[in-house]
Amino acid sequence: MTRWSEIAPAKLNLALHVRGKLPDGRHALETIFAFCTDGDRLWGEPADELSLTITGPFAAMLDDGGLNLVHRAAAGLAAEARVGRGAALTLDKRLPVASGIGGGSADAAAALRLLTSMWGIDPAFASVVAPQLGSDVPACLLSMTCRGEGAGDELALVDAGISGAAVLLVNPRVPLATGDVFAAWKGNDGGPLIDWRTGRNDLEKPAHKQVPVIGRVLDWLKRQPGAEFARMSGSGATCFALFATEDAREAAASACPAEWWHLATTLR
Repeated sequence: MTRWSEIAPAKLNLALHVRGKLPDGRHALETIFAFCTDGDRLWGEPADELSLTITGPFAAMLDDGGLNLVHRAAAGLAAEARVGRGAALTLDKRLPVASGIGGGSADAAAALRLLTSMWGIDPAFASVVAPQLGSDVPACLLSMTCRGEGAGDELALVDAGISGAAVLLVNPRVPLATGDVFAAWKGNDGGPLIDWRTGRNDLEKPAHKQVPVIGRVLDWLKRQPGAEFARMSGSGATCFALFATEDAREAAASACPAEWWHLATTLR
């Protein structure tokens, strides 16, 4: 039996400006999305019904039922495309949960790509379903460096000059709910996003107040030899640093405190 496979790449926000509120109550964002070459992995096999099995180091933190974003993506795509078949899906959950690197959104997007191929349907159906699952899902469906506006779901491809860059992701193993961080944002508009390197992450301060160890992670990354740029991604608590060379990144990965999760990878 043929088995389909899709990577669910870790998502980074190179910069994230919160500009205010949209008429529908969501936050108005300007961000630059970038994607790693590594992340979670999803497999699928033909089946009569939809099912989801979760494995991997962070499997215990997820529900494999109908509330899981992968399951919701599959069910939504089947309904939108009027597909009368199912799929037996297996998710290898290797990225931390609630960590600001788009794990759930990336998994849902991977399910949309995998099932589009497996069911042989028009990719336009996936583009319809993606925004119904979350503001980050359209960007994760694309999985290419892009600028996000609106709620982060209005996308335009950009060349950020970071393809192939060595990057180290570090998470202190503290889950951080996106809604809680946005709720703690003070509402101050710090101005538009012009250049991601001179930009900011407006969620860093409210995230740091809830999880102070974020400050330690960022300070540690900035001190590593060869680190050229460090910032928190999304609503946290994962932080990342871009390195001048892969050797410098590997040296930092080897020195990462044992109590923290880390991923040494490259940017797409």
